[in-house]
Parts: sequence; C-alpha cells; structure tokens
Amino acid sequence: MAGLEVVQVRKAVQALQAYLKSTSSQNPLLNETQQVCLLLTLWKIPKQDQTIRIPLPHGLSTESTEVCLFTRDEPNMTADQTERFYKKLLTQRGLKNIPEVIPFKALKTEYKPFEAKRRLLGNFDLFLSDARIHRRLPSHIGKHFYERKKAPLSVDLESNHVVRDIERLVQGTRLSVTKKGSCCMVRVAHTGMTVDEIVENIVTAVDTISSKLRMKGKSIKVIHLKSHTSVALPIYTSDLSHLNLLEEELRKARLAKGAQKIKKKNTKKTSLKRKNVDKTSLKKKTSNNKKGKELEGEEEDEEIPQLVPLESPHKKTKLEARSKTGPKKTAKPNTGTRNVRLRQGQKKTSRKAPKAQVQKKRKVTSV
Repeated sequence: MAGLEVVQVRKAVQALQAYLKSTSSQNPLLNETQQVCLLLTLWKIPKQDQTIRIPLPHGLSTESTEVCLFTRDEPNMTADQTERFYKKLLTQRGLKNIPEVIPFKALKTEYKPFEAKRRLLGNFDLFLSDARIHRRLPSHIGKHFYERKKAPLSVDLESNHVVRDIERLVQGTRLSVTKKGSCCMVRVAHTGMTVDEIVENIVTAVDTISSKLRMKGKSIKVIHLKSHTSVALPIYTSDLSHLNLLEEELRKARLAKGAQKIKKKNTKKTSLKRKNVDKTSLKKKTSNNKKGKELEGEEEDEEIPQLVPLESPHKKTKLEARSKTGPKKTAKPNTGTRNVRLRQGQKKTSRKAPKAQVQKKRKVTSV
C-alpha cells in the first residue's frame, strides 16, 4: 500500500511487544502466545459480503494449533476405514502436520447434538473441508462456526498439489468483510515471532487486502494494530483529500439516480399512452365487427330465390295421367280489399254500405 510507512509499523510492533511483556510479567498465567491482529476501518459500508484469503510469508500455525479436516464417505468403507485412508494418503503426499480427519458420516451421527458441536468448535483452531462436500456442511455444523469466524475452508483432495494448498491455508489467514458495518479484523501474527517477521506479515496483508477489496478508490480509512488485551495502535490514516473524490462519486451517483427516475416516468407515460391507444383501437374494432355482423344478418334475412327443377319425361307422364282422371279444382279469387292495379280507363269501385246502417248513423248525429 502506498501510504503505509514501514517505520511507523515497526514502532507500533515494538510498543505492542513491550506492553505484552509487561502484562505477562505481572500475570504469569498469560505467558502463552497471543494473536496480533489488524483492525481495519473502511470509508463506506460494503455492499456485499466478501472473504479474502491472505498468504503470509511467515505462518501463523504453531505446535499447539489444531486443524480438523472434514472428508467425504468413501464407498464400501466405514467411518474408521475412511479416516485411516485419508491419513495414509496425506502422509504419502508428504504432509508433515497431519490434521484430525472426521468423515461426513461421523459428523452426521456423532456430532448431531448441540453440545457436541460446541465442543468440536472449541477443540480446533482451523477447519478444512473436502470440496466435494463443502456445500452440504452448513446444515450439519450449525451457525456458531460462522459466528465465531471458523467456517471450514474448501480443499481439493483430488488435485496433485494437495499438500501445498493445505499448507497455504494453515500458514495463511483470511479476512471476512461483511455488509453489517465498516470495521473488520484479521489475524496477522503472534507474539512468538520477531519484530521483522511481524512487520513483513503486516505489509503483505495490507497490500493483498487493498488489492482484493471490491470497492472503488481508496477504501481503507484507518488501520490499527492490536492484540486481544491491548489498546489499538494506529499505523495508517488516509488523507482527507480522498473526501473530495468521495463527494464526486456521491454526486455522480445522485445524478444517475435522477436520470433513472426521469426515464422511469417517461416510460410510464408512454406505456399509458399506448394503453389508451390500444383501448380506442379495440373499441373501433369491436364496433366495426358488430356492424359487419348486423349486415351479415340482414343479408341472411333476405329471401333466397327458389330454384325450379327441370321437367323430366317421367313427370310428364304423371301429369298426363292426373289430367285424364279429372280436372283440378281451381282456387276461388279472394274478395278481400287488396291493392289491385287498375287498367286504363277502368274506374275505382267502392263498396256501398246498406241503407239500415246509414239510417242509424243519421239518428245518432241528430241526437
């Protein structure tokens, strides 16, 4: 990292070691090695969770560190047989410190109670898991592994570089960045190391974190060095000139949000207009369809001309036979009042009422 000064880091490490020696002399029970951590404060709260693996030049593991490895169940083997199989495989590959092997079947049966899981969590410092069963572990180990930041790290046991991958995970460290706050802590060294080793670990850890963080610009605000029982000592503070860049980014973000809102409003208006146009077009189509149906109904109601069949020779014989038997009765003409066309020179005749009816009408009028 550009702004990190090695001289300031060395001074902080020396002061921390002096403080821990003074406290250990007063309390002889605290002679055990303590973890040295970096406390990072970010400018902004991250938008998503992230886990960063940090390889260190000087490993954190000591003789007292306990490592556990979760493996898958081998076919046609019991839990004890699979445990022996993977321990033998790791020794053949050349791994010096062989971890404790727990098959997946034993994890489901022996460590199913809550107390057994808590005991397992306290017995080991680091947990590794076979990549083939890594996704199935969360439902069996419980949430306390993730709360204590001891979630298992996946390892590909089928690769040819298994030993190198395990040593990197055991000797290195990791930083878990959450979106719940702007502060995060990572283990970097322990008190059993020399000053130069601690300084090298701090510089490499800060460089990897600053390069792998998923945040734009300068993301780290302040870095402190501390142990679990000491006060936090500052080793890096960001310039205030970075605030201008942050303000510009915020302003651009606001402008982008305003442009998006305007686009949404315009799209809503256009969609409403299209809906109205579609409704009017549908109304017109329905009215035209009704008119067309009415016209078709009128055409259907019109009389269909009847076709007269052609006379065949058989029908003629029937007609001749009927004429021989006797003449047909002709229908009498109707005497009702109908609109009959008058011939030229013919007068319209009106039907006269009888005399008795005329006399009755005269009497009524006279009364």
